[in-house]
Amino acid sequence: MCPKSKGTFYITTPIYYVNDVPHIGHAYTTVAADVLVRFKRLEGYQAFFLTGTDEHGQKVEKAAQERGVDPKVHCDEMVKRFQSLWRRLNISNDDFIRTTEDRHKKVVQKILQDLYDRGEIYQASYEGWYCIPCERFWTEKDLTEGKCPDCLREVVEISEKNYFFRMSQYQSWLIDHIEKNDRFILPPSRRNEILGFLQNPLEDLCISRPKKRLKWGIEIPFDPDYVTYVWFDALINYVSGIGYSSDNPRFSDFWPEAIHLIGKDILTTHTVYWPTMLRGIGLTPPKMVFAHGWWTVEGKKMSKSLQNVVEPNRLIDTYGVDALRYFLMREVPFGMDGDFSHATMVHRINSDLANDLGNLFSRALSMVIRYFDGIIPVPSSLQEIDLRLQESSAKVIAQLPGQMNDLAFNKALITLWEIVSASNKYVDETAPWSLAKEEKDRPRLATVLYQTLEALRIIALLLAPFMPTTAEKMWTHLGMESNLWEQNLEADGNWGGLKPGGKIVKPTPLFPRIDTTKMEKKI
Repeated sequence: MCPKSKGTFYITTPIYYVNDVPHIGHAYTTVAADVLVRFKRLEGYQAFFLTGTDEHGQKVEKAAQERGVDPKVHCDEMVKRFQSLWRRLNISNDDFIRTTEDRHKKVVQKILQDLYDRGEIYQASYEGWYCIPCERFWTEKDLTEGKCPDCLREVVEISEKNYFFRMSQYQSWLIDHIEKNDRFILPPSRRNEILGFLQNPLEDLCISRPKKRLKWGIEIPFDPDYVTYVWFDALINYVSGIGYSSDNPRFSDFWPEAIHLIGKDILTTHTVYWPTMLRGIGLTPPKMVFAHGWWTVEGKKMSKSLQNVVEPNRLIDTYGVDALRYFLMREVPFGMDGDFSHATMVHRINSDLANDLGNLFSRALSMVIRYFDGIIPVPSSLQEIDLRLQESSAKVIAQLPGQMNDLAFNKALITLWEIVSASNKYVDETAPWSLAKEEKDRPRLATVLYQTLEALRIIALLLAPFMPTTAEKMWTHLGMESNLWEQNLEADGNWGGLKPGGKIVKPTPLFPRIDTTKMEKKI
């Protein structure tokens, strides 16, 4: 561990299924994880961020067969969609795990063998219903009007021998763990949902598929006629990706601080299957599983048939990376469902980014160039109005860590905007353009503009996790020679970090205002 570190922090996204085209939901989870890990690094934590892809199972095998290619070739092509999107979205993941990698396969097989050797896995005949799209078995009582309860598609009746993990024996332990750890499952509504689910008897988990039905998967180490159930395989990425069962000290450093960000559709697998699997191999559950809501599009569920799937690459092309990141984190409380529309996105960009932040940045830097030849002025004695601006900054910095720990991203941005609003009000009330008219007011003008620039420096620092490129632009335009990503919130969030005498750069608009009429035609 780094000697100056405040501790360790480990965050994951789900590993995304390679047959999906990345949509706004994938981007939402990944941007949220990136914002949180960047903030933790800013606080001084030694942080690790893992994302990746889920590449086994029937859907991948079938898609590869239809294309006439090997499943691995199919995966190698599809994974590029996610990797390229994460680069475009400025995602700062430390690693990218693929379930087809040897490092992952070895861990899956080791865990299976360990569980089998200890009698945690047994073979039995199974008769029941199977959903091919979800790759899940269901009992008769699970079905919704004879269909899969998750996707509401047709199921098929199957009778075959399989291997089962003795998940049922951990039901009492799991209920006790959830009840004793309020922050294990968040938001609270999801915690209540799982506790309700656990009021019914928990069944053992089928963890294999016979090769005669599915060949594309990780082979069961103790029976070569079977491959591993895709969910049992996929969940293990969270430990294989940080070196479980290897000599790498990363696992022991980071696993105790693990936070999983997921969509609410995979809540049961992450809060029932996964903790019981971990209990079976003698590991503690993750510190937190946070299940966020879904995005609809203008009130309707996203679907290919409706042709309303929101594709993040197109949003980036239309609005820019940081505008999209800001919108996703600001528009909806994390954990609740959200609705996307171009009209709300344009309004958010024009109001918050162009009017509030962009205008403040442009006019402050332009006045320094006009009145002080671009040199950061030396402040003199402070008045009450100057101190109020500093107090506003200190108040925000004190509130943000708690809000970020609660994954209240929209609250954190609302709080951060208090400095933006206070700075705009400060400029309006001090009227530096009027002070510039009289030579005797020049010391006061210098103080006002210095205070405004310093507020912008702190805004850039706090905005960096949410909007990295925008923050970097603000940082360099303010003449800051230090590396933005080497700053520390505790030390560098204090007022007075901007050094007088430095030279600022002529500003270009951070966010040009969007013409709604032209945008409607473009969309």
